Amino acid sequence: MFYMSDYLYILILIMGVVSLVASARVNSVFNKYSKTLSMSGMTGEDTARRMLQAAGITDVVVCQVPGKLTDHYDPINKKLCLSEEVYGMSSVAAVGVAAHECGHAIQHQEQYLPLTLRSLILPVANIGSKVWIWLIIAGTIFSYNQFLINVGIFVFSFAVIFQVITLPVEFDASRRAIKLTESYGILSSTEAGDCKKVLRAAAMTYVASAAIAVLQLLRLMALYGRRRR
Repeated sequence: MFYMSDYLYILILIMGVVSLVASARVNSVFNKYSKTLSMSGMTGEDTARRMLQAAGITDVVVCQVPGKLTDHYDPINKKLCLSEEVYGMSSVAAVGVAAHECGHAIQHQEQYLPLTLRSLILPVANIGSKVWIWLIIAGTIFSYNQFLINVGIFVFSFAVIFQVITLPVEFDASRRAIKLTESYGILSSTEAGDCKKVLRAAAMTYVASAAIAVLQLLRLMALYGRRRR
């Protein structure tokens, strides 16, 4: 007889496979459109500077970081970091990724609520993602100490909330990227459609990660509830 936690575990495994497929697709789509040069000839760096300037953002530094798809916006240090394959390249993929990160900078400037909430819970989420498993292990070792298990589940829930809040943040940044690159003449309508494919593929990795986190939380609650009964 299967318990609810067993079904959830199967779903977690399925979503794990989906996550791997999504990650592989990101690389595939990015590589494909990295070979398609944008008609404007603008690089990722050019795109970032153009969009930041148009948004009236003057205190964000655009810089290059090593690695592939390591692009990110650092709201604390006000840095827009672009990977080597984005910073100096004029491909549709490079422009799209740079524009997406600019979307985050614009969110920060406008105090976009989901981004603000995500920033607020980030410290607790970081701690929760590291210590929850040890708290639950300790609770199991010490005669299934309900308090420790409860605390482990509670702190893990912040990591899950962070993953869920990330979804509207990422989708909104992509929406802004598509809209602004086209309105500023950085990408043509056709190129914007290709850019959307790159950003949509990246978004699916966040969806899969959030789904896994939610399922894992539900499974912990199911296991704990069963143990308590």
